[in-house]
Amino acid sequence: MELGTIEGKFGFLIFLLFFVLLEALIYTAMKRSAFPWLDSIASMAVGLLKRTVDLATAGIAATILFWAYEYRIMTLEIDSPEMLIICFLAVEFAYYWHHRWAHEIRWLWATHGVHHTAPYMNLSVAGRLGWTGLISGSAFFFAPLAVIGFHPISIFVMLAVGLFYQIWIHTELVGRLGFLEKIINTPSNHRVHHASNPEYLDKNYGGVLMIFDVLFGTYQEERTDIEINYGTVEPVLSRNPLIITTFEWRKMIGDAWCAEGYLNKAKYLFAAPGWKPRSAENEELSDRKFSR
Repeated sequence: MELGTIEGKFGFLIFLLFFVLLEALIYTAMKRSAFPWLDSIASMAVGLLKRTVDLATAGIAATILFWAYEYRIMTLEIDSPEMLIICFLAVEFAYYWHHRWAHEIRWLWATHGVHHTAPYMNLSVAGRLGWTGLISGSAFFFAPLAVIGFHPISIFVMLAVGLFYQIWIHTELVGRLGFLEKIINTPSNHRVHHASNPEYLDKNYGGVLMIFDVLFGTYQEERTDIEINYGTVEPVLSRNPLIITTFEWRKMIGDAWCAEGYLNKAKYLFAAPGWKPRSAENEELSDRKFSR
């Protein structure tokens, strides 16, 4: 769900690669342990695949937002600091709910879950993003902003700003930042978000801000008594970018194909990740902590 030139899309990866290498030097010096080079290369390869697909399909996502903008109920010009802040908060609000639903609806998780497959945390994970957002329908979650009256370019720019901001939070080298933790997204907050520990699952959805997590009850601070386990509950062990980016799609479609009855097939696609019929009576297994 991005708009940009070839230079902009692949420039992001070059920018990211520079800081991954810098982080690797600092990591090996501070922790005196091996840097996960092979996994990091896999993440960068996933990022390259996503950028290539984004470049080929960006016009489709843009068309959806421009189409929605044609039906706007008002025109909101970003012509003052106040309107800039309002636009930023509106995009953050939409991002929060899109991100949250991407954890709560399997069809969306099939794309977003790619980002959570990394069994480690470093800056390369910022590039480990699914390329099937167009199939998931990500653009439609931001279309209401265009209907309200924000220009699609403004929406794309705010999303891009958020993406660049989130690069630095994918690291273990920065500790907790005190009172800022409940205000902005930090490395500590994002480590929690990427953890597969039951205590941490489905928390801290904010992009730049944590205010909506605090407001809607999804905020969780990092605890000193829990060792974080990164990755998904069901690990994706491959370093092949195609396998990484299609793993959940293949698994989801396979579950739906083999399910009995149309209702169960639909639930495998659109219920929470990890949903399954408990018994012949089709009771739901609702505790996702041990299933996603």
